[in-house]
Amino acid sequence: VQLQASGGGLVQPGGSLRLSCAASGSFFSINAMAWYRQAPGKQRELVATITSGGSTNYPDSVKGRFTISRDNAENTVYLQMNSLKPEDTAVYYCNAVVVRGAPRLPYEYWGQGTQVTVSS
Repeated sequence: VQLQASGGGLVQPGGSLRLSCAASGSFFSINAMAWYRQAPGKQRELVATITSGGSTNYPDSVKGRFTISRDNAENTVYLQMNSLKPEDTAVYYCNAVVVRGAPRLPYEYWGQGTQVTVSS
C-alpha cells in the first residue's frame, strides 16, 4: 500500500492550497484518514481527521480555515487550506488506516510528505 501526496507549494499569507493524497495497492478498505504536519524543530501535529463515514475533527489552530474531505471511490483524501498563515508552513503528511490481508487487520500508512510554505 502506498500513499501519494501532492499539492504543496509556496503561497502568500491569506492564500489557499488544496492537498491530495491517493492510496494505491491491494487492500480491503480504508478506515480513518488524516493529515499531519511538521514544522522545522517541532513535533509532528495532527491537522485534520476524517472517518470512513465522513465525520471530521480539527484542532483549534486550523478550525474554520481547513477542510478535510475524502472520495472513497477514488481512495483519496483532500485538505483544503484557506486563509493560510506563515505559521502553517510545514511538511504535510497524509495518514490512513488500511484494512488488508487475511485475516483482515488494520495497518497504518504514511505518505511521503509535501512542503507547504506560506510567505510573502
